[in-house]
Amino acid sequence: MAERKIFAGPRLRRIRRELDLTQTAMAEGLGISPSYLNLIERNQRPLTVQLLVKLAAVYKVEPDALQGDAGGVGPLREVFSDPLLAGEIPGEQELSELAEAAPNAAAGVVKLYRAYREQAKRLSDLAELLAREGHETALSSARLPMDEVRDVLEARPFHFPGIEAAVEAFYAALAPGEELETRLKEWLRKTHGIVVRSLPVHVMPTLRRRYDRHSLRLFLSDRLSPFDQLREVAMETALMAFPEAIDAVLAGLPLTSGEARRLARFELARYAAHALIMPLSTFQPAAERARYDIDVLRARFRVSYEQAATRLVSLQRPASSPGGAGPQFFLMEIDSAGNVLRRAGAQGFPRAAFGGQCPKLNLHAAFSQPGQVLAEAVTLPDGATFLTVSRTLEGPQAAFHERPRRTALMLGCPLTEAAATVYGEALSRSLEIGPACRLCERQGCLSRAEPPMTRPLGLDEMAAGLSVFDFQ
Repeated sequence: MAERKIFAGPRLRRIRRELDLTQTAMAEGLGISPSYLNLIERNQRPLTVQLLVKLAAVYKVEPDALQGDAGGVGPLREVFSDPLLAGEIPGEQELSELAEAAPNAAAGVVKLYRAYREQAKRLSDLAELLAREGHETALSSARLPMDEVRDVLEARPFHFPGIEAAVEAFYAALAPGEELETRLKEWLRKTHGIVVRSLPVHVMPTLRRRYDRHSLRLFLSDRLSPFDQLREVAMETALMAFPEAIDAVLAGLPLTSGEARRLARFELARYAAHALIMPLSTFQPAAERARYDIDVLRARFRVSYEQAATRLVSLQRPASSPGGAGPQFFLMEIDSAGNVLRRAGAQGFPRAAFGGQCPKLNLHAAFSQPGQVLAEAVTLPDGATFLTVSRTLEGPQAAFHERPRRTALMLGCPLTEAAATVYGEALSRSLEIGPACRLCERQGCLSRAEPPMTRPLGLDEMAAGLSVFDFQ
């Protein structure tokens, strides 16, 4: 049977030094030459089973102390996986050698790295705090272009009068009637020769839209809902119909790079698309009549919940404008991991007053009740109160083998303005229920499952109510 060889030179050297022995003294006790012990300590010769037995007998060294483990390699691997050091270590062997040869030094490196990460996190938090108060920081220059765009748009009112005016003029000339998407496609075809086509998923597996400048065709993925397809058509129309208005707003944004300006232009085109689908002149009074009920508005304008909620945030106007200023809505969207995807506000997202990072917000609870609208009043430690309305959103249609995209959107406003909304009623009024459908005479109940025993059914060929069990 072949004897097992163990290369543990650095650990043997450490044990020898702890015993305060020279190489000559330890070699004499083991019955080997000092030069051979030197080769063992440099991992040029193995520790055989016979030597392990002698070490245990002469110096009371347990074999486990020489065999060691990889416990010190894991933290070092974390250190050198940092992008700053990713190219410094060629492989796992060198990390193992460092952990074995100088464990105390390795532990010091790990401790120093963790302190560096903690300080970086504190600086990041400090920079965010200063940014909320309008102070520029040196850290902002290291952020990605998308981060820069988000910071700029989140810090200002989500309302662009120049784009709104251009949309209103274009919409009035378009005279779309009830079929906006048809009129927009017709305008793109007649004015610019652009034809809109929907393509199946296998043709556009990774794209939601693609505009081919050579063939003048706008391709939309079948993954998109009808609402999202309409928005894509409206975005293309906005970019073609009033680029000057979008560029004028873009020129006024304090962006530092061409890439940031390109991304901001896309966000402004999305804003213009929402304004085109839900023109301010009709959406504003409709929102006031519906008391800002998002579900009523989405049905009225044939848009998605997300589109209607986003448009509500952009309604903020000066109090002197026609119709006055509505509730100061703001919104935040996150994914199931808590990553913030976007923020916007009628006066800028209220980071200083609201924050938005509390795990108790109904924004997080929405994931456990998909599709349900959760309205709640919240109070911050300083006494500030807000109305929050949260609901999950479904992303593009996923295939059977794909995991669907689901996010949560929270719409909020100061609680003092909640009375202007339908959601404010839920905070002070109880839910109207009955003992059972058979015994309940509430009319217009969307949840009715059976007709009441006390009333005859009100079947009418000329009119249909909200329930199949309408009664007289």
